[in-house]
Order: sequence, then C-alpha cells, then structure tokens
Amino acid sequence: MFEQTIDIERIEQIVNLFGNFDENINLLEKKYGVVITSHGSQIKVRGETADVVNACRAIECLLVMINKGEQINDQNITYVVSMVEDGDENKINNIIDADCICVTSKGKPVKPKTLGQKRYVDAIKNNTITIGVGPAGTGKTYLAVAQAVSAFRAKQVNRIILTRPAVEAGEKLGFLPGDLQQKVDPYLRPLYDALFDMLGAENFQKCQERGDIEVAPLAYMRGRTLDDSFIILDEAQNTTGEQMKMFLTRLGFNSKAVVTGDVTQIDLPDGKKSGLKEAVRILKGIEDIAISNLTGKDVVRHRLVQEIIKAYEKNGERNERKG
Repeated sequence: MFEQTIDIERIEQIVNLFGNFDENINLLEKKYGVVITSHGSQIKVRGETADVVNACRAIECLLVMINKGEQINDQNITYVVSMVEDGDENKINNIIDADCICVTSKGKPVKPKTLGQKRYVDAIKNNTITIGVGPAGTGKTYLAVAQAVSAFRAKQVNRIILTRPAVEAGEKLGFLPGDLQQKVDPYLRPLYDALFDMLGAENFQKCQERGDIEVAPLAYMRGRTLDDSFIILDEAQNTTGEQMKMFLTRLGFNSKAVVTGDVTQIDLPDGKKSGLKEAVRILKGIEDIAISNLTGKDVVRHRLVQEIIKAYEKNGERNERKG
C-alpha cells in the first residue's frame, strides 16, 4: 500500500474539495480506487502506487481551480480526471483564465469549461466561418449563441440570425397543429432557449420585433445575402449537400457564420448524404474556415450524458467491426 501527502494552505480549500457530505472525495475515491483522508492541513491518499499518483495529480489540479475561485462539483471532477488521463492537467489554467464571452440575463458569466470548448470559442473569434462538430451536451450551440450576443452587444454586427433545417425525427410536420410558423417552432426551440437565457424573454422579444434577431427554418435563407450579421446554422447534420452550399453562400460582408452539428444524429431519409459531413471534407484546409471537433470529454451536461455517449460510441464501433 502506497501513501502520498498533499499540504493544504487553508481549511476552506479542504471544505470545497471534499464537498457536501464528502461527495467530491467519494467520487475521486471511486474513480481511482484509493482512500483519501484529511488530517489538519494535510490530505493523505492511500492505495496502489499508480492510482495514488493519478489521484494526487487530480487533487492538485482541483486545488488550482479552488484557488481561482471555482466551485468543485462532479462535472469538473470528471473532466479533471479525463485531463489527468490525457496528461493535460497542466493546461487547467487555459480554461480557468479563459475570457468571459458574455453575461446572461441572470448575471451568470458564460465561459468555456473544457479545452475543446476553449479551442472552439477561439476558432469562432479568429475565423469568418467555423464548423463545430460534436455530440450532444458539448455546448456547440450555446457557446455560438453567446458569441453572437457578445458581437451584437459590441455592435460588431447589426443582427443575429439563427436557423435550423426542419427535418422530422420520427414525426411529420403535417400532423402538428397550427400554421407554418407554429409547425416549425418546435424545431427552433433550442435556439429560442439559448437566446432567452442570454437576453431575457423581454429583451429577446424587442430585438425580434425590431428585426435585430431572426430565428427561422433554413428554407427561409434561400435567395438572401446576409451582411453585417452573425449567422448560426444548428443541427447541420440534417442538411443536404445542396442546402449546406446554399447556406454558406448566403454570407455577406462583415458577417460571421457558425455551423454546428452531430454526425451521429442524422435524421435524413435513407440515401441522403449529410451536408455537414460533406462540408467538413470539402472545406478542410481553406483559410478563414475552421473545423472544430468536440468529443464526449467536452460534455458539460449531467455526467451520465458522457457515459451514454461512450456506450453508444462503443456500440457503433462493435457494429462497424461486425459489418
């Protein structure tokens, strides 16, 4: 049995690290198969040598976060564990010191929470077109909307345009009640939710009435040239190649476009190729177009979402081997 000791400067650090009813430490113990105890101003970690060393690396990383004012929870513990696995824990300051993109209507700062998200945010800042590809829960849409709101508030653009293809995922539009707008609104709901969070419902309503913000199905983009705009195409895996080309060629002067999608959730009819997959292949290497790949490690929802994504990825790999 191997033991390692970590010296703590302040008792508040131990309180934050251990969490309510020691829930944070229990999670670390479970992850590494070690026993973690506190004695005065010291933390002792006991177990197999490799497990103790990795647990201590994770604890040191979490202490850096605590010293920067971060609150420790199961989400950032899980991510720190993955950073230790990759040998990236020395990059924790890249996340902690990341600039705030914008502040929500409730006063909450929006910042990237993972290295993948930081690369994605930087890509949006530094390129005219950014294609963000990754699984659900990685913040692709939310961070893009935050960037759009930030650019709009800074008067870098005159309007925000958010769009999605209205592709049925097991339902038919004709069966939904109401007129065309009411039929497509359910497809646009995640975009509305992100804007409500950033701007508040009342400010969003005013901006929409003035034409500063437009949320519409992709079909409404045809034939337009979008100048001085921040344009986001969400759920782009459900575009065809023709639709993707149509969208990308709407880009006007002083505009920025972000395309987001998850290539594992394509709802197109059989035989139709995803415009997102095609765009990633065709546009790779073109200057001022960035392709940012997020993974299950960048998921910032409930930790079970990561486990679900991993399980489906493994299942997909098994099916590919069988095929």
